[in-house]
Amino acid sequence: MSPWVYGLVLVLCGISAVVLVVHLVRDQLVEDGMFLLLAVTELALLVQLVWGCVALAGTERDVEGTLFVSYLVGTTLALPIGAFWSLAERSRAGTAVVLLAVVTVAALEVRVDAIWAGAV
Repeated sequence: MSPWVYGLVLVLCGISAVVLVVHLVRDQLVEDGMFLLLAVTELALLVQLVWGCVALAGTERDVEGTLFVSYLVGTTLALPIGAFWSLAERSRAGTAVVLLAVVTVAALEVRVDAIWAGAV
C-alpha cells in the first residue's frame, strides 16, 4: 500500500468535508465543482484499489486478503452511491448524504491502513 495515495485520499476527504459543511450551513445544494472534487477522490480510490490488490499479491505480510480487498472495494463504492443519492435528493439532505459518504470513506481508509499493517 502506498502511504502517498492513503494521504492523498484523506486530504481530499478533508477538503470535501469542509466544503460540504459550508454548503450545509449555507443551505446550498451540491454543485458541479463538488462533484469534480468527488471524482478526483474517486480516481484516487480506484488507483488505491488496483495498487492494493497488486501489493497484496506480492506481499509476505500477514494480511487477511479477503477482508482487505472487501474494504478497498467498499471504499471505492461509497462515493458514487452518495453522489447518486444526492442527485436524486436535491435538497439539504442530499448534501448531508454526500458528507456522510465522504466521512465514511475517510473512516474506511483508516481501517484499510490498519488491516494492511496487520491489525485485524
